[in-house]
Amino acid sequence: GAEELALLEKLLGLPQGNKYGVQGERKVPVLQTNNGPGLTGLITIAAHLVKQAKKDQLLGSTAEEKAVVQQWLEYRVTRVDGHSSKEDTRIILKDLNTHLEDKVYLAGNIFTLADILMYYGLHHVMVDLTVQEKEKYLNVSRWFNHIQHYPGVRQHLSNVIFIKNRLYTNAH
Repeated sequence: GAEELALLEKLLGLPQGNKYGVQGERKVPVLQTNNGPGLTGLITIAAHLVKQAKKDQLLGSTAEEKAVVQQWLEYRVTRVDGHSSKEDTRIILKDLNTHLEDKVYLAGNIFTLADILMYYGLHHVMVDLTVQEKEKYLNVSRWFNHIQHYPGVRQHLSNVIFIKNRLYTNAH
């Protein structure tokens, strides 16, 4: 959580100097602010940083986009961060793969905070996928590869390799 928020700060071009802590067993990120109580939770803090950077379009432009962005941010925190088993991971990838079938980004045709945080949240999962698994979740792979090449997103995270040409087809 805290590391991702530092990456997000850098991506948004904010001066780095925020102090992040974590709270409780689930390691919920906390941002200490100079005035008043700290902010708690990945989504809350991330949305705050986006507003600070005056990049509100990352939260969606229309009411519908905003709702879809919010939905995927919640999914990220409740499902992706909560996943524990291989089976959970499989369901998450399947959900995303279906959703991304006809979309470039999670909220349709615009790059949003949902894409950034989902990318950070899934990075460790994608790193471990086999070539076959990446092929199985082709839409997720396409989306992930697109996001990791988006200017400023990947930073020091490892580049996940996707084979561009299909080595085999499903036709037997």
